[in-house]
Amino acid sequence: MSEETVVRYEVERGIATITLDSPANRNALSAALRTGLAAAIERAGADDAVRGVVLTGSGTVFCAGADLKEIASGAPPAGPGIPDILTALLDLPKPVVARLNGTVRAGGVGLVAACDIAVAPDDVTFAFTEVRIGVAPAMIAVACAPRMTSRAASRYFLTGETFTAADAVAAGLVTAACPRDELDTVVTAMLDGIRRAEPNALAATKRLVRDLPGLDRTEAFSRAERLSAELFVSPEADEGRRSFFEKRPPSWAL
Repeated sequence: MSEETVVRYEVERGIATITLDSPANRNALSAALRTGLAAAIERAGADDAVRGVVLTGSGTVFCAGADLKEIASGAPPAGPGIPDILTALLDLPKPVVARLNGTVRAGGVGLVAACDIAVAPDDVTFAFTEVRIGVAPAMIAVACAPRMTSRAASRYFLTGETFTAADAVAAGLVTAACPRDELDTVVTAMLDGIRRAEPNALAATKRLVRDLPGLDRTEAFSRAERLSAELFVSPEADEGRRSFFEKRPPSWAL
């Protein structure tokens, strides 16, 4: 099975949609899927016409985590590893929105955490199932732990229990949950916001959200002040001010 058959890539109005398309194995993170996903993320990052990314899945499962059959086969590891995929999502200088189509388990939860925004239908469930098969959510914890409250992370990592979309929102893992028939409306509103934002400002803001929690207050203010000063004198900021006073969309708006 080639990566082209298990990951789809489309671009519309500045938004690249990456679809995990291996429903026969519940969009498990096989070597082919990881390879295709890594290539799609790289493609979106290299395309200046792409302002943001949607990550979704086909079928009734967003991602079931590791491909246990592939692991059990004894075949040597191939393709990008989970840390490579999560790092690519976290470091992509463009916002990534997880549009969850269905069940999320194990490594799939790591993908959700690595996205900047995550929206789930309210009937979707989540679980860190690793401990129930004798392993740990080790690599995905690097992405999940900073998103989640410490109590929620301890509970769901340690018990492997299933939790709801509402629980995921309360835990900090998911941005919003909504009725399934409202999913596209909610996601589209967020994407329209990204389309109206200036690309360099988006990249800088994503870095701030990622980096500031790890800095002490003095360094955080120092870095923020430098960035603010740099952006306010940019040609893009000048265009943003002009468009505001002239009551028109800025030149970058899609």
